[in-house]
Amino acid sequence: MPGNRSKAGKNDGEKQLRRDPYEVLGVNMNSTDQEIKSAYRKLALKYHPDKNANDPEAADMFKEVTFSYNILSDPDKRRQYDTAGFEAVESESQELELDLSSLGAVNTMFAALFSKLGVPIKTTVSATVLEEALHGEVTIRPLPLGQPLCRKVEKQCAHFYSVTITEKEAQAGVICRVYSPEKSKFKLLYFDQEENSGLSLVLQEDSAKTGKVTSAGMYFLGFPVYRMDQTQNSMAAAKDPDAAFFKKLDGFQPCEIHELKSGTHYFAVYGDNFFKSASYTIEALCAAPFIEEKENLRTVEAQILSKRLELSKFETEYKEVLAQFTEMTSRYTQEMQSIDELLKQRNEIHASYTINPQIKRSGSSRSKNKAAFKESEEGQGSSKKPSRDRSRKKRWYNLHLKVDKRKAC
Repeated sequence: MPGNRSKAGKNDGEKQLRRDPYEVLGVNMNSTDQEIKSAYRKLALKYHPDKNANDPEAADMFKEVTFSYNILSDPDKRRQYDTAGFEAVESESQELELDLSSLGAVNTMFAALFSKLGVPIKTTVSATVLEEALHGEVTIRPLPLGQPLCRKVEKQCAHFYSVTITEKEAQAGVICRVYSPEKSKFKLLYFDQEENSGLSLVLQEDSAKTGKVTSAGMYFLGFPVYRMDQTQNSMAAAKDPDAAFFKKLDGFQPCEIHELKSGTHYFAVYGDNFFKSASYTIEALCAAPFIEEKENLRTVEAQILSKRLELSKFETEYKEVLAQFTEMTSRYTQEMQSIDELLKQRNEIHASYTINPQIKRSGSSRSKNKAAFKESEEGQGSSKKPSRDRSRKKRWYNLHLKVDKRKAC
């Protein structure tokens, strides 16, 4: 028992020592999602276990940075924390992003198994890849507009591309899409170029199954576009399938960047498979020929936003009606049982109005009568067995005439 108290005291001490997530990431409460994400990536790269293998303090900092980012990157959890602090945030539900390059073979195998079973596992880009990009130690291949490239990238590695656009193309909009007919897992990355010619990660899109392929895309069309984070809905479905419907659009969030300036921009495809390389096709397009598609996308996403607001109202109405339905169903069952019992009592009272004792017998006596009747039938059946042999008895028309063959007729 004393041991349990000391353990509880230790957990309480850890809760008290938790720092403000905004303080951990070096941002303030008015910071945008993009500012929070940029701060997190810099700190995660600084304290990543790959760079600090034998430094326990760095490992603790990495966990604290990740924990803070998981709160501030989720709109609902950020709002809950801003309202009521850590008590309003379920710390047990925080999912860490795994760097597969730092996992051993056994852990990678378990992660792949859980992923196959449908458990959503969030992965992050290898710290080695990010560090090489930041130091300008990566090979960059030009990607002309309108010329798709088909390649294969090794797991936890990246292929870097440069896309150069003019002022006119920037105004029309630019799209970068990656898809894999083999349904490989990958990440589409977008980098900013630093003053030292290094590249820092700004945007990341995980591949998702769309029909018979996996795909990811970034759309810089000059107006706000949205991305769909499937992980949030997958976690909600795993916890409560009924409530998952109302959280289906929670992951529908605006992209941080919705337009590009003229010049050279840098993208990368990161292989996110557990064991094998990822086959993919990448293409960069100017949106000028896709005027109708741009308007359709703007319209549909506006309808999705409207539908998300409707879902919030509908959830409240649904829960109220569901509670009433549950109450009515329970009452229906109780009333049905009560009515059946009353009718049974009524029938028994009706049956008691007689001077014939045989009619007053209970259901058990009736069953005994049925059993006795069955036995009597069996007895009668056994007594009838000799009648089957009647055909063997001699009758007057079955006379057997004996003829003496020795005498001549």
